[in-house]
Amino acid sequence: MWKRYQNELIVSVAFVFALSMFIYKLSHHAIKAEASQKVAKEFISLQETVSLKKIWVDKRIDNRLKRIQGMLPRNKVLWSQKGKRLTATFNTLTGKEVNRVMTKLLNIAVQLESLNITKNGEYYKMEIRCKW
Repeated sequence: MWKRYQNELIVSVAFVFALSMFIYKLSHHAIKAEASQKVAKEFISLQETVSLKKIWVDKRIDNRLKRIQGMLPRNKVLWSQKGKRLTATFNTLTGKEVNRVMTKLLNIAVQLESLNITKNGEYYKMEIRCKW
């Protein structure tokens, strides 16, 4: 009886083997594509990190921050810079002054750790902590 269906059995085993190899090939290509996408994303992240480090090492950031300090009268500014960290408090600012300080600050490559703006009457008090 086995001799009668021997060819069909061989063909069906070969078909199952070929089908399993095809499924393996598809899954292997999917895993490879996913791994290459992951490597590409990590490479882009590494490039961004390197470019940010180049920006943060820039010596001109200190000068740009000092210009913000010089924009306002000394009695409105309490400035404390230690290394690459800045804590600044601005008192009795008008709306235009707050906008001007924020525009200048956001155009400088610094990382804001905290920003607190409170309104007292028609004047504003702004506290900023940032690092680079």
